Amino acid sequence: MKGIVKFARGRGQIEVREVKNPEPQAGEVKIEVKATGVCGSDIHVFHDEIDLPIRTPVVMGHEFCGVIVSLGKGVTGVHVGDRVTSETAFSVCEKCVYCRTGQYQLCKERKGIGFWFDGSFADFIVVPEKRVHRLPENVDFIAGALCEPLACVIHGVIELSQVHSGDTVLVTGVGSIGLLAAQVARSEGGRVILSGVSEDVKRFELAASLGFKEFVNVQETDIFKFIEEMTDGRGVDVVLECSGAPEAARTGFKVVKKRGVYTQIGLFGKPIEINFEAIAYKELQVSGSFSQRWVAWEMALKLLELKKVETKPLVTDIYPLNEWQAAFHKFEKRQGTKIILQP
Repeated sequence: MKGIVKFARGRGQIEVREVKNPEPQAGEVKIEVKATGVCGSDIHVFHDEIDLPIRTPVVMGHEFCGVIVSLGKGVTGVHVGDRVTSETAFSVCEKCVYCRTGQYQLCKERKGIGFWFDGSFADFIVVPEKRVHRLPENVDFIAGALCEPLACVIHGVIELSQVHSGDTVLVTGVGSIGLLAAQVARSEGGRVILSGVSEDVKRFELAASLGFKEFVNVQETDIFKFIEEMTDGRGVDVVLECSGAPEAARTGFKVVKKRGVYTQIGLFGKPIEINFEAIAYKELQVSGSFSQRWVAWEMALKLLELKKVETKPLVTDIYPLNEWQAAFHKFEKRQGTKIILQP
C-alpha cells in the first residue's frame, strides 16, 4: 500500500512510498482509513522542529477515522465493520503515576501514531483496541476525522481551563483548533471573543456562520482597548491561545484578568520571549495543554452526536494522499481551515 513517510530526520525528508500492509497483533485492530486530517504538528515534523519522540522511517498522520477490517487475537470489544476513530497514544508504560491516574498522555514512555508507530496517512492503520472509539451514527467520516483535535481541545478548555458559564473567553487564532476551542467554550456557557489577523478574513466568515459574533482583527483594531471596554477594565476570564503565534501569547498575558486563566494550546515550534513575571503580579493560573485522554474523547464524541460542536464546516479542502505536498503548502500558507487527506 501507499503511505506518506517521514524517512529521515531533518527538514522535509518526506515522500509517498510503498509500505507494508499492516496486520493486527494480539489486542490490536486494523482500520481502513476513510479520512485523515493534516495537523499543525505534521508541519512541525516536516520542518523537524517538534519535541516529540520520532522514529524514522514512519508513516505520518494521527487524526483519522475509518472502518475496522480485521481483528487481532483477543479483541472482543469491537467488530469488523464498526465505524471508528482512535486515540494517538499507541504505547505507554502502564506503570508510572500518570498512567495509573488516567493521565497517560504525559507518560514519559508514550509513543504516538504518526511519530513512532505508523500513522494514518496510508490506506490502513493498526492500533490497540483500547484506543478505539466508535463514531456516532450521525457523524460521517469527514466530520469524524476531526475527533482527535476536538478531544485535544476539550482537554484544554474543559479539563484544564475549566471554563464556566458566564466567563468571557478570548480565543486567539481562528484556525481549526481555535474554532473548535470557541465552540467547546461556548458549549460550557462562555462568552467567546475570537482574535486573528487580516489574512483570516475567510476564517472570520466561517466563525460567523457558526454563530459567533465578537471578533478582533488585531491588525485593524486595538485589542487592548476592545477588551478593556468589553470587560469594564477587568480583562477576560480565560485566554485560550490556539494560534502558536508568539505575539498572541504576549497579548493573552496582558488582557487576561488578575487571577485569570491562560492556557497554551497552540504550538510555537521554537522558544519565545514572554513576560513571565506577569504570572506572579496577576496571580495567573497558567497551563499548557498536550494531547488528550479517554475522558476527553468520549466527551468529544458526545458533543458531536448532540451537535453542540460542528467539525465538518471547518473542512475546506480534501486531497488524495499523493497530493500531500499541495495540502501541506496550503495549510502552512493559511489558505484553508482544515485540510483532509483521503487514501
